[in-house]
Amino acid sequence: MSEPRLHYGRLMPEGLAKLTALEHYLNTGAELEASLRELVRLRASLLNGCEYCIGLHSAELRKLGESEARIAEVPEWRNSALYSVRERAALAWAEAVTNIQDGHAPDVLYEAVRAEFSEAETANLTLVIATINAWNRMSIALGAHDGPR
Repeated sequence: MSEPRLHYGRLMPEGLAKLTALEHYLNTGAELEASLRELVRLRASLLNGCEYCIGLHSAELRKLGESEARIAEVPEWRNSALYSVRERAALAWAEAVTNIQDGHAPDVLYEAVRAEFSEAETANLTLVIATINAWNRMSIALGAHDGPR
């Protein structure tokens, strides 16, 4: 791994601590399945091209007992029968929120998410996606992650 442009973890420890605290909430208080959170994080990281996060979330999925096939098929989840309706809705939402520059998150995707997730779960799922996008952007723009996580 190359040297980061900035050692941002050292430059903004309080900011990274707050982002890490948000991750802790998402992992312990958001009431979303661990594998679902990691699938969404992996999909967003793949879309963003964040190699560090791709490796991290692939490893987390393995720790959770996910099969290599399910991990490998995340980029092509639409063509796979390995994901539940709930996971498919979350993966589609992850793509829409990650690629929000393409326009608004489509109503049809929002409706699919709401069919599978409560209001609180939808808000928390969107926060999982927003947070992994923040980590991706820090890593891609400034270099490999160098702070506590």
